[in-house]
Amino acid sequence: MTAQPQSPVKDKNYNLISVLQASLEYAWQMDTYIADAEREGDSELATWFRKIQHNNLKAGEQGKELLARRLEKG
Repeated sequence: MTAQPQSPVKDKNYNLISVLQASLEYAWQMDTYIADAEREGDSELATWFRKIQHNNLKAGEQGKELLARRLEKG
């Protein structure tokens, strides 16, 4: 496993944007995982994936609110 290079930008706002992006991307990926589980008849796993998706969407919405407040402050 190779080490991930250090980002040239390292501050709290960069971190907020990174986590926001990751949360929303992961929520979007869950659609595929849910469909896969349902296609294979595993409703328990599909339900678990939906919970993860819900949590990531919630984190994404909270992150968007935080980012909007920071942008308004300038």
